[in-house]
Amino acid sequence: MFRFARVTLATTCFLLGATALAAQTRGVTHGMRPQRLVIRGATIVDGNGTPARGPVDIVLEGNRITQIVALDPVALRRGDARRPTGDAQIDATGKYVLPGLINGHTHMQSNRSGQTLDGFDYYMKLQLANGITSVREVGAENNKGSIELREKSARGEIVAPRIFVYPQFWAEEGRDVKTPDDARAHIRRLKALGADGVKFAGIDRDLMKAAYDEAHKVGLPIAHHIGVEETNAWDEAAFGGRSIEHWYGVPDAAIPDLRQRFPTDYNYLDETDRFRWAGRLWREADPKMLDSLLTTLVKAGVTWVPTMDIYEASRDLQRAQTQPWFKDYLHPSLANYFKPDPSNHGSYFIGWSSTDEVYWKENYRIWMAALRDFERKGGTIGCGDDAGFIYQMYGYGLVREMELHAEAGFNPLQVIQHCTGNNAKILGRENDLGRIRAGWLADLIVVDGNPLEDIKVLYAGGTSTIRDGAEARTLGPEWVIKDGIPYNGPQLLREVKGIVDRAKARK
Repeated sequence: MFRFARVTLATTCFLLGATALAAQTRGVTHGMRPQRLVIRGATIVDGNGTPARGPVDIVLEGNRITQIVALDPVALRRGDARRPTGDAQIDATGKYVLPGLINGHTHMQSNRSGQTLDGFDYYMKLQLANGITSVREVGAENNKGSIELREKSARGEIVAPRIFVYPQFWAEEGRDVKTPDDARAHIRRLKALGADGVKFAGIDRDLMKAAYDEAHKVGLPIAHHIGVEETNAWDEAAFGGRSIEHWYGVPDAAIPDLRQRFPTDYNYLDETDRFRWAGRLWREADPKMLDSLLTTLVKAGVTWVPTMDIYEASRDLQRAQTQPWFKDYLHPSLANYFKPDPSNHGSYFIGWSSTDEVYWKENYRIWMAALRDFERKGGTIGCGDDAGFIYQMYGYGLVREMELHAEAGFNPLQVIQHCTGNNAKILGRENDLGRIRAGWLADLIVVDGNPLEDIKVLYAGGTSTIRDGAEARTLGPEWVIKDGIPYNGPQLLREVKGIVDRAKARK
């Protein structure tokens, strides 16, 4: 059961020059949902791609947005603007408010390579600290356990984002699937378990066709990491997939003989081989075939969650290994998993060379151009980070993903839309998530800085730059509101650092 903060709102306003400032943040307690919370004086960036607007007051009642009140600048200057009141308020004057970010491709992890991450607390708090209020879990350690965490989050019993569970098709009972009838039965089993969708990887065409058909019948959306397999993106369009994860299966489907030119000693299960030659894949795609494929995917309603951040180490290993948040917030168990080791998925940097990085840089150039073409044709692009692998930390990876969307040529308004409104659409929740709109769920972030100018202000802990000869520092997400419950971003980071410090002391 939720506890509610019961404090009196201070309504006194202070004038500074010609600008009326809202009263300082009052009545807001970290982790406690107030009955009526007013975010005052905000500039908002909606999740639908429209320009920023403000100042506005945003009223939250329980777990819903109930009002968005545009403020009259003249009345504000006079000091007699009519303002909504509540039992708690956050002063967002000079700050930006966004819909809570949605991480469209993530893995909830409590350990790495058999070493504990101290439960799920580390993962959950890093997601929230980086402004992520919803996650689409696409490959859990335990499906039933993930669904239990989803329900605890929904009831406010744990500090966690909103959770959508997409079990991996081949996990647990899925390992026994051998025939199309088995595939159908397993989809029905996942529906009965309470899954929100299904995540596929590595599947033969007859099984894929049957499983997809059954998933449509029972109402389970599909995410597919296509991989190097019998099926590719043409099958995704034909069978009605919801989203392509990463990019495998797209350039493959645009190669004239539908097969990459691997060396004769190539071994897919050797990850150094796998990722080295993946870096040469996009250059083999025929531009005309690729254009036709992208058009077909858009017409079929297939969306794309590219997760560019998770492969970035392949094009710049040194950058990936020296990210600034590693010092205070990288758990030693996760750090150990990142070290090159064939037994750990994604830890494939054995004999990695500058030649490999050059190929991957070209890979990104062609891939990014394909993403731009896909959206220009009317396609929906989402945002996910796949963190916990390849030097990407939970939460931080999603903000890096946003920077890479900007590098690909998308306007910052589009980038924010990818990670909010578009991801809500991919989840089938565009009518109550991913927007700042009356009636929508109260998932919002208050950001200390302008993310349209500098996406880095979304990183937990903020960013430091030199402006006019002096250091200008932001806090990043200052308040993260999930389901109407406000969490203080710096407080979440302090708690994460405590987890990491205790783990380091044990080692």
